[in-house]
Amino acid sequence: MPEALQSVTTVGSEAEAEMVCERLLAEGIHAIAQRTIGGREWGSSGARSVVVDPRDLERARAVLASEEGSFSDEELTRLSEEAGREADG
Repeated sequence: MPEALQSVTTVGSEAEAEMVCERLLAEGIHAIAQRTIGGREWGSSGARSVVVDPRDLERARAVLASEEGSFSDEELTRLSEEAGREADG
């Protein structure tokens, strides 16, 4: 039986989770964003856990630590606009 996926980080929105997943994929690490348990969540809002294969956990943490705070304003704007379009239908 495969090992359960492990959480590498938790972020505040779907857009942030997508950015984290994209960063990890650029390093060859496949990640999945999942809604966290508890609290109110509508559409693209609400916290997300980003999970990876346990074999990639330490490397994923290192990638995210090396890029902490490095999301550009353009990336944030683009993903925010995409999330807004998806929410509008």
